[in-house]
Amino acid sequence: MNKVILMGRLTRDPEVRYSQGENSMAIARYTLAVDRRNRRGQNNGEQNVDFINCVAFQRAGEFAEKYFRQGMRVLIAGRIQTGSYTNKDGQKVHTTDIVVEEQEFADSKNAGNNAGGNNQNYGAANQDPNGYNAGGANMAGEYGGDEFMDGFQYGDEDGLPFN
Repeated sequence: MNKVILMGRLTRDPEVRYSQGENSMAIARYTLAVDRRNRRGQNNGEQNVDFINCVAFQRAGEFAEKYFRQGMRVLIAGRIQTGSYTNKDGQKVHTTDIVVEEQEFADSKNAGNNAGGNNQNYGAANQDPNGYNAGGANMAGEYGGDEFMDGFQYGDEDGLPFN
């Protein structure tokens, strides 16, 4: 099974390109900064951050282009895809990307106002006018949007029953 679920902040606005040909397709690339928490007592409680490259195709790519901005906290699900190519210097370069299958906002509407210092309300964009939900089914299951996170405040992760 190849399944990845990540929550992190966008390091920059998504870079979107469109494929050529009759049926052009949006291809959005973005990087998530994902906290890697250490066990207590290691590294003096400091957090390490992993920068994960993500790619979203078609409608998910269009959604990322329209609604995702630097500093936003997003939740994605997808699969790991590896590859390689030879660069201009003749060196083989290995790549690892997350191919996004589902994506949605991880902050509430009000929390979106403070994401990365931006003063825009991104949470209201959870669905576009056509009812499209950020790349696929709502990852929160039967609980939609803010209801999934009711009663939980970011920063309270130490109270969770797992490490």
